Amino acid sequence: MIINNDKTTAEQDFFLPELCLPQALLVLVVLAELLVLALVLVEPMPGAFPWVRLALMSLFVQWIVLLSAALLCGLRPWLARLPAGLAGLLGCLMVVGLTLLCTAVTDVCQLSSRISLEGMVERYIRYSLIALIMSALMLRYFYLQSQWRKQQQAELRARIEALQARIRPHFLFNTLNSIASLVASDPVKAEQAVLDLSDLFRASLARPGTLVSWREELELARRYLSIEQYRLGERLQLDWAVSEIDDDLPIPQLTLQPLLENALTYGIAPRIEGGVVRVEADYERGVFILCVSNPYDEVAPRQTSSGTHQALSNIGARITALFGPQASLSVERRDGRHYTCLRYPCARLTQEAKAI
Repeated sequence: MIINNDKTTAEQDFFLPELCLPQALLVLVVLAELLVLALVLVEPMPGAFPWVRLALMSLFVQWIVLLSAALLCGLRPWLARLPAGLAGLLGCLMVVGLTLLCTAVTDVCQLSSRISLEGMVERYIRYSLIALIMSALMLRYFYLQSQWRKQQQAELRARIEALQARIRPHFLFNTLNSIASLVASDPVKAEQAVLDLSDLFRASLARPGTLVSWREELELARRYLSIEQYRLGERLQLDWAVSEIDDDLPIPQLTLQPLLENALTYGIAPRIEGGVVRVEADYERGVFILCVSNPYDEVAPRQTSSGTHQALSNIGARITALFGPQASLSVERRDGRHYTCLRYPCARLTQEAKAI
C-alpha cells in the first residue's frame, strides 16, 4: 500500500503532463501544425502556395506527434520514477527514434521523392536534429511550468497555514473567556465546559490539513455552541437549515465557528432578550453557500472587536486562496437581521482535487 501511494505521488509530481488528455493533444497538434507551416514558408515558392507539400508534411509531422504523445503517455508511470534529467533525455531520444522510424516508413512506401544516399543521410540527420531540438524545448517548457506550479502551491500552502494559525489562538482565547465567565456563577457548568473545550480541540487537531468534511466542521461548531449555551442560556436560540448538505462536502477547517462567534458577539450578547441565530447552507450546481444570520438593531450601540473582524477577513482570504476568485464572503443587513455569507465552488470531498 505504501509503495503504491509513493508511486501515485511521484506521478502527480512528475513534470511531464498526461499527454493522452484531449487538451494536451490539442495543444500538441496545433503547435505541430504551426511548425509545419513555418517550415513550408521558409522554403522558396516559385509559383503558387504548395498546398500539397503542406498536406504531406502535416501528415508526416502529426503522425510523429501523436505517436510520441501515446508513447510518452504510456511510459509516464515508469519515467516518473527516474530523475527528471534522465527522464527528459529518454523522452527526447524516444521522439527522435519515432521520427527516424516514420522517415524510414515514408522511404519504404516511396512517399517521398527519390534522392541519393548522401541526400538521404542528410535528411535523416536534419529530421533527427529538428525532432531533438523541438522535443527538448517542449520538455524544458513542461519542466519549468511544473516547477512554477510547485512554487505557487508551496506559497499558497504557506499563506493558508498562516491564516489558519491566526484563527486557532483567536478561537481559543474567546472560548476561554466564555468559560471564565462561568467559573464564579456555576462551577459545575464551567467544569463541563472545560471538558467540552477539550473534546472540541481534540476534534479540531485530530485531522491535519486544510479541508475537512461538512460533518466534521458542523460537529466542531456544535461543540463551541454548547460552551456558549452555558453562558447565554435561553437567550441563545438556534435555527439550523442544513439538512440538505451532504456530509462529505469540503469546507476549510474552523470556518463555521468564527461566523457563529460573530453572530453571538454582535447579535445575542448585547441584547437582554437574546435572539435566534440561523444557520443556512445550500449546495447547488457545484457551489456551496453558507449563511449565518443574527438579530440586528440599528439604534443599539455597537461594540467593536478587531479580533472577530480579523477572523472574518482570514476566512475570506482562505476560501479565495483555496477555491479561486469565484469564492467570496459578504456581509449585509436586511429585515432587522445581519447576514454573513460565504460561497465557493467545490466538489465532494472524495472528488476534490488535491491541489494543496
